[in-house]
Amino acid sequence: MIDIRKLKELVKLMVQNDLTEMDLRDSEEQVTLHRPNHWSVPQVQAPVAAAQAPSATTQVASAPDAPAAAAAPGESTDRGGLIAVVSPMVGTFYSAASPDADPFVSAGQRVATDDVICLIEAMKIFNEIKSEVSGTIERVLVKSGDAVEFGQELMLVRPA
Repeated sequence: MIDIRKLKELVKLMVQNDLTEMDLRDSEEQVTLHRPNHWSVPQVQAPVAAAQAPSATTQVASAPDAPAAAAAPGESTDRGGLIAVVSPMVGTFYSAASPDADPFVSAGQRVATDDVICLIEAMKIFNEIKSEVSGTIERVLVKSGDAVEFGQELMLVRPA
């Protein structure tokens, strides 16, 4: 039987780190904890899991030479009509499904709404990030394997 103090510490750790699921196992005990996600983002554990994130794109409007991190997440700055695709979570950005695969998208490529444009790995779960706008990828702002933050701009899209 698990010690209630340990369980309380695990729950406290989940809340402090905004975790929605925790699964701990050793030779004597197994504990799996789930708590609702305030975004209600479904995550399916599979080689490539789909997650519908709340608004993975944000209308952006700033000077073209301004650094991508200058605007706070969701803040508008003028970019000549380009729409920034922003990271819906903290994790590792991947431009392709595997190291030897072609990237999902590249600069100059047309995308449609709901096309997979990249993966973000968070806690060993690969989350598909889909385009929320049809248009042309103008710039990919992140390199494959880079760590990304919530709200960080990943790509710029010229809407169709």
